Amino acid sequence: MKKYVCDACGYIYDPEVGDPDNGIAPGTSFEDLPDDWLCPLCSVGKDEFSETE
Repeated sequence: MKKYVCDACGYIYDPEVGDPDNGIAPGTSFEDLPDDWLCPLCSVGKDEFSETE
């Protein structure tokens, strides 16, 4: 699964880890995150993320 980086703060969403602090289970792809999910560090929306290696 692809990782995504927050363009605003550099946080990397890794689908293998998920975002357990915000109820996102490991194995959840970026595309499957809820539309209202926000970056856990700076609170921008999914539209502010870019695919990364």
